[in-house]
Amino acid sequence: MDLRLTQLIDGQARDSGAGAVLEVFEPATGQAYATCPDGTPDDVAAAVAAAQQAFPAWSGLAASERAAWIHRLADALEARLDAFAAAESRDVGKPLALARSLDIPRAVANLRFFAAAATQFASESHSAPGVVHYTLRQPLGVVGVISPWNLPLYLFTWKFAPALAAGNCIVGKPSEVTPVTAWMLGELAREIGFPRGVLNIVQGRGTGVGQALVDHPDVKAISFTGSTAVGTAIAQACARTLKKTSLELGGKNPTLVFADAPREKLLDTVLRSAFLNSGQICLCGSRILVERSYYDEFRDALVARAQAMIVGDPADPATTLGPVVSQAHFDKVMACIDRARQEGGRVLCGAEAVKPAGRCGEGWFIAPTIIEGLGPHCRSNTEEIFGPVVTLQPFDTEEDALMLANATPYGLAASVWTSHLGRAHRLAERIEAGVVWVNTWMNRDLRTPFGGVKQSGVGREGGWEALRFFTEAKNVSIDLG
Repeated sequence: MDLRLTQLIDGQARDSGAGAVLEVFEPATGQAYATCPDGTPDDVAAAVAAAQQAFPAWSGLAASERAAWIHRLADALEARLDAFAAAESRDVGKPLALARSLDIPRAVANLRFFAAAATQFASESHSAPGVVHYTLRQPLGVVGVISPWNLPLYLFTWKFAPALAAGNCIVGKPSEVTPVTAWMLGELAREIGFPRGVLNIVQGRGTGVGQALVDHPDVKAISFTGSTAVGTAIAQACARTLKKTSLELGGKNPTLVFADAPREKLLDTVLRSAFLNSGQICLCGSRILVERSYYDEFRDALVARAQAMIVGDPADPATTLGPVVSQAHFDKVMACIDRARQEGGRVLCGAEAVKPAGRCGEGWFIAPTIIEGLGPHCRSNTEEIFGPVVTLQPFDTEEDALMLANATPYGLAASVWTSHLGRAHRLAERIEAGVVWVNTWMNRDLRTPFGGVKQSGVGREGGWEALRFFTEAKNVSIDLG
């Protein structure tokens, strides 16, 4: 194996207490290239103990001092952007250009944003005759963050940066499927002398270290991004001790395209929203709803663009679509395509494995797939596929579009394409989603709240929402005599 990963516990690189390891596979080749510790509950306990020991000193620092440490980590990460981008591309299978332009720069931005936010986070004060009420926002202590495999460093930093900025110490668990950049970040923290025990990273399976982290009585909160099924299980486990939870879960996001949609960026943006990162982003627009008078023209143009995408080696600058993340996920996505056919769907393009020439001949590649002819209540339009697969559905009226958009148990994001300002406002208000984009997609401001409704999650991340989640509000009332 090329790489042997370790855990970060109390500032030290550690193997699993049991000595067990998991293989890490490169999606582009289908071959194992690293080993990752298969951690144990004892590893989690050691990490929690280290975080508890570090908490008084870390929480006692001035916000500016905590911010300085987080900025130092951001600077070190940015200085190694190319190395981290190459590792993220290899680990996830995403095009190298995407990791270099989006994933790693966003991880740096996450760290810097919350470092700055730490120095601006304020509490409230309310005065009344003879009385002053003020609110303290105090860190929780030790918190657990569990990040997914699709945007490994991007979402890991999105979670732990506000936790650290607010004065907590963390135990983080990256996905065992894509653990490399979290390990690299841990090594970077050790290199710059980040305070011991403040940032701990345990590696391993969800059923092992993940469950132990959720169940540990001294972990005061869990922030999780992943599937709705796992998120539901975490919520149930945390409910037994009333542990705080923030859950960012699945999505089956609609893209609503009206005939008066502005054309300049429409097709390229919708294509990007459908297939970026091989469709393995919870915000991808996997259900494309198009006004009937524009449907045929839009469909034919989108299919032509999808067929022109270059599926291949993520390291090749020409590649626009890489593999899906694992053999298991490849099998799941292909089974979903077969199910769509059984439900009566007509495949317009894709729906097949791709075998690129050269080193990627055994990788897990799927051609970008567009399917039409499916009703709103079939499983292909209500269940998350999380791959390079989208469906097309026509609609006739604004009310029809709204019904189709909301015909799913999920409610994470939606995008609306129209030149009608009133329609944009009406739909933004009535679509059941935590995020609505109008004539754009994936346009994010880190100050805004992020999260979903229905089965897409509980709570909000980003900006003050994240800092509030990682703190406890305490009201103090003083009689002025």
